Amino acid sequence: MAKSRFDTQGGPSQRQLRVGELIRRTLSEVLARGDIHDDELQRMSITVGEVTVSPDLKIATAWVLPLGGKGRDEAIAALKRNKGELRHAIGREMTLKFAPDLRFRIDETFDRMDDTRRMFADDKVRRDLEEDEE
Repeated sequence: MAKSRFDTQGGPSQRQLRVGELIRRTLSEVLARGDIHDDELQRMSITVGEVTVSPDLKIATAWVLPLGGKGRDEAIAALKRNKGELRHAIGREMTLKFAPDLRFRIDETFDRMDDTRRMFADDKVRRDLEEDEE
């Protein structure tokens, strides 16, 4: 069973959403500027789709995807290898009391969207949808 992005019952709080978005923007900017001193990471273009934050704000999970979707394992390995430097950069640029521990996961949202588009493009599904409209 796939693990949910949110561990809380009713979803994330407004504070979690706000902090997650600030971390997402900051992490995206740090990666885009090439502030991290790792040649492999600097050669990659990584999209940070979302950052979810634990209720206590101590753990931030960044949902990432390398441009084109290729080199996923290498991207995750490079991000994990530079986790300390990334955490330091986020802590320096944000006004949080503590910089959260960073976790990196592949964002599969785009894969699911592609699967959904393929499903809707199927002749049988289109026929069924057209029947429902009539």
